[in-house]
Order: sequence, then C-alpha cells, then structure tokens
Amino acid sequence: MNLQRMLVERIESRILVGTVSFLLIMVLVGWIAINEGGRMQAFERQYTARSIERGAGMFATYCSECHGLDGRGLTGIAPGLDSPFLFGHDFLAEANLETDTLTAERDAAGTTDARKAEIETRLSELVTERQAISTSLQTAVDRGYNPEEPSRLVNVGWGSTLYTFVFTTLVHGRPVSESYWPRAMPAWSQTAGGSLRDDQLNDLVTFILNWDKGEDWTVEDANAVNQYPIEPSASGAALENAVGVDTPTETIVAELVNYVGDPNNGQSLYNGSLACAGCHLAGIVAPPMAGTWTRVETERLADPLLAGYTGEQYLAESIIHSAAYIAPNYQNLMPANFGARLSYQDLADLVAFLETQE
Repeated sequence: MNLQRMLVERIESRILVGTVSFLLIMVLVGWIAINEGGRMQAFERQYTARSIERGAGMFATYCSECHGLDGRGLTGIAPGLDSPFLFGHDFLAEANLETDTLTAERDAAGTTDARKAEIETRLSELVTERQAISTSLQTAVDRGYNPEEPSRLVNVGWGSTLYTFVFTTLVHGRPVSESYWPRAMPAWSQTAGGSLRDDQLNDLVTFILNWDKGEDWTVEDANAVNQYPIEPSASGAALENAVGVDTPTETIVAELVNYVGDPNNGQSLYNGSLACAGCHLAGIVAPPMAGTWTRVETERLADPLLAGYTGEQYLAESIIHSAAYIAPNYQNLMPANFGARLSYQDLADLVAFLETQE
C-alpha cells in the first residue's frame, strides 16, 4: 500500500511513470514505422502472387484455346503473349547503340584518320554481329517476327503503358481481327457485353505481365513463340504520301480542303485496317462512334480550349494529333502513328464518315 502511494500519489512518481510510458509508446510506434515498409512490400507481393494465381486460372479457361496454354500462341490461330515482342525486348539494341555512337564519333570534327580507321573496322564487325543475331532468330522470323521492329507497342503506335494496352484489348476485344485470324477476339469486359469483371481482367493482365523477363529474354525464347501477330496491310506501313505525324494541324487543314471525302471508304477504314471501332463502337474506353458529329458541334466546339476550331479541324487533329485535346472522362489511348499510315485522301474519307454520325 505504501509502495502504491509512493508510485501514484507522489507527483514525482506520476511524472516518472508518465515519462516511461510515453517513451515505451514511442519505441513501439517507431518499431512499427520502421517495419511498415517491409510489411507493406510483403503484403503487395502476396497480393500480386494471388492475383497472378487467379489470372493463371482464367487464362487457362478463357485464353488458352487461342493463345496456347503456355501463352506462346497457336499457329494460324492467335499470337503468343509470352513473347519478347509483346514486352519490347530488342535483341539488336546493344549493336545498334554502339553503331550509332561510333558513327557519330567518326563523323565528328577532330576525329583523327587513325581513329576513323579503327571505327570503320568495328562498324564492319558490328554488321556481321547484327547479321548473326538476325540469323539466329530465323525461326521467329519465319513465324512473323521482325528483329528490326521488336516492340508491339511501337508497332501499333501505342502511346500509353503495356498494362493499359493489354487491359483495354481485353475490355473491347478485337472485332476486326476476324479479317486476318479465323475468328475475332471477343470483348471480355462485362461493360462491353463480356463475362468478366474489371478485377478479373486485372488479374489476367497481372498474369500476362508476369511473363516479362526484362533484359533476360533469349533468342531461344523468341524462337519458341509459335505465332507472332499478323499486321493488317495498312496497319503499320508508312505511306509515301502520308500526312505525317509531325505535320502541324494548320497545314493539314489547309491541304485537306483540296480533297473530297468518301464516307464509304472512311467507314471501311474505321471498321477495318485502322480498327477504330474496337475502342469507339461501344464507347467504353473511347467516345462512342454514334453521335460523333453531333458531339463535335454541340460539346467539343463549345469548349474554350477549341475556340476558333471548325468541326473538320477538330476531327483531323484528333486523328493525327490525338494528344492535342483529350475528351473529358477519357484517356488518350489512340495510336500515335496515324499520320504515317494515312494519306490526305484517307483522312478526308474518315472525316466524311464521322460527319455522318449525327
């Protein structure tokens, strides 16, 4: 009892007890704070692992029939996803970088003749090395791979991340792919009429992205892919008379007045080789096709950011320079290479078709 009085009733004892308690609490809080980062990382790893596991099950159920159970594609059916091409691994990167560096040094002022001779010798060796790498990839080349264009995202002009590319493809499918595959890839998202929720789509994407080997992709990996993507005839090839990806909008509009648009050909481009309908038809990941011209006149041109624009100018700029103006509530997921894929006549035809969407 006397001890209790000494500890509790005396003010000095109370201060001592409070101080010790405070210090113990601070030590506990500090310990928790120090370990919180590791705890959260462990939690994220566990969450990602479970997501990959769920995604693996759904891939086997929904995707393996076309893309193969191992994700390497089925010949003539659908392309591989466990592929250095999807993840943009460049087998020629080191040789190309050294070639560019040495070429710049050779052409620089002040480089001695002796050094130029050394550079020329090395450049010749690099040509041989590049050829050897390309030759080792011949099996992959026979299945549709191009070592000079090793990135799927660059190939299709995708300006966002690989995650969004895979996710949006799952959302809306590829309705025009039946023109070059036995059947079109369906839309898997419930918002687009499919059967999967967004969280399930996320698990699928997590599983697919888990195939990435970073810098550890090998020639054997590339040659093990059974099928690479088929590119529609107009999908990636630059035209000699193309509008140009860097041509200013004012220049485009000034030239476009010299062309009469054919809405029927514009519709063929929209639904066919350009695959615009894949994103715009249902209006899930991009503004819907239906009512495009009405929205241009009543909503877009009313935006102060577009003051002075005509409807044709807005459409032309949206197609060629999609990042110039992004429609509210949407992300810019349009390919950035339409300027290299479209002639002025093609662009006029597309604009004419979109003007019919009232």
